[in-house]
Amino acid sequence: MISLLTGQVVYCGESSVLIDVQGVGFDVRMTKPGLQEIGRIEKTVRVHTYLAVRDEELVLYGFLRQSELEMFRMLISVTRVGPVLALSILSQISIPEFAAAILGEDEQILTRISGIGQKNAKRLILELKDKMKKKAGVFGEEVPAVADPVRADAVHALVALGFRQRESAAAVERVMAGMKSPDPSRVIKAALAELRER
Repeated sequence: MISLLTGQVVYCGESSVLIDVQGVGFDVRMTKPGLQEIGRIEKTVRVHTYLAVRDEELVLYGFLRQSELEMFRMLISVTRVGPVLALSILSQISIPEFAAAILGEDEQILTRISGIGQKNAKRLILELKDKMKKKAGVFGEEVPAVADPVRADAVHALVALGFRQRESAAAVERVMAGMKSPDPSRVIKAALAELRER
């Protein structure tokens, strides 16, 4: 079982990265944010991996953080959620936002993820809520105890305006960090201004 790779990035593509580990090249599938981040690393990289066997094919999935690998493992433990869908989910939504949606039983956020319908959203909540509470220590501060209604409302509004879930959540996090008493309208206005500047 290959669970960790340490080496140099040879090539970074749209869905995977080629890592040279002492002369042996490993093709590793990663999330889009993970690929963007690893593409900027010039020194030696360390990638936590999960080896999946699919149709007699060995596929390596990689993550820059242990917490991401743990979330991936939790996702593939859910009925009808395989590695491809799990990687897609983690490409579209951040761990804090996903955790908040599960713990807050927010089906609306989950169904905005491509590949997740109403039934899958209910199944994710049902099968992951208790596990996520128990694993909170693994994710550290990444898993909120409860979903923040101001944050959730602001992200919903931005997604409704056509922005992506992940970039909306990131913008909301940034503007809320500088506010002492945030309210949805102020947060949405500030986050919208920031997203339009990018």
